Amino acid sequence: MSIGFISHPDCGRHDTGWSHPEHVGRLRAIPRALRHEYDLYQALLHHEARHASADEIALAHDRRYIDAMRDLALAGGGRPDNDTVMSEGSFDAATASVGAVLDAIDMAFDGRAPRSFCAVRPPGHHALRAHSMGFCLFGNVAIGAHYARALHGVERVLVVDWDVHHGNGTQALVQDTPEIRFVSMHQWPWYPGTGPADDRGPHGSVFNVPLAAGLPAQTYVDALTGAIDRATLGWEPELVIISAGFDSLRGDPLGGFTLDMREVEALTRQLVSRAEGWCGGRLVSSLEGGYDPARLGEASVTHLKALL
Repeated sequence: MSIGFISHPDCGRHDTGWSHPEHVGRLRAIPRALRHEYDLYQALLHHEARHASADEIALAHDRRYIDAMRDLALAGGGRPDNDTVMSEGSFDAATASVGAVLDAIDMAFDGRAPRSFCAVRPPGHHALRAHSMGFCLFGNVAIGAHYARALHGVERVLVVDWDVHHGNGTQALVQDTPEIRFVSMHQWPWYPGTGPADDRGPHGSVFNVPLAAGLPAQTYVDALTGAIDRATLGWEPELVIISAGFDSLRGDPLGGFTLDMREVEALTRQLVSRAEGWCGGRLVSSLEGGYDPARLGEASVTHLKALL
């Protein structure tokens, strides 16, 4: 069985500057870590992503916003919001990031690779319908969930987000579609200040798991897997999508969770096992946060091994 490893060179053209937490060194750390794992590298199906079209991105975003992000990049870049930096290459990076997730979904349904990891940037889970936010331009995972329904006839999609920050953008982009269920474990209180446990969305399809910093690592694993079980009780997804934020690791400069490689492996294996029972193992994972590049690279390798 092949496991996809999907990226695109244009993801490296998103130049935020080395002083910005979401810099290109994050992405470079992943192939650097893979170089020490020859057997794993050889076992992966390496795939260069396509660029998502404006029509595909418009499954979740306002067309005027898409045009505005393209025009800002063409003008040389700037700051579409206080936290997010764009350069000339940022629009191409963002469309490649979305395209990677869409390709991974296509590969899951056509049999090339039932599971894939998308090593992409910019991340996506804070992006709103008509606004950038928190380093994110387009909702990579949210677009993927809508794409699976529109292009592959999928009815039920489960999105699981273990980034240390609440996936407020993903929630906003999927919560009006009750057939997409969203589970987010995140530090509370913390940026962006959203995601209380009683926010279930308009259809009860949102399962927020806000937790304090500094808890035992197993507490986070148990809380997230418990929420996944509640979200899928009597409801089996046909596709699982992970927002793999590795800023939930101990020591990340932008978070206070305590997960380590053992927990990354455990959470991945839990979701792989569940996906095997639900939907023939169809699972797509996409990189979100993680701001210690060395740890990000190690976690990505651990995640890939568990996907295998």
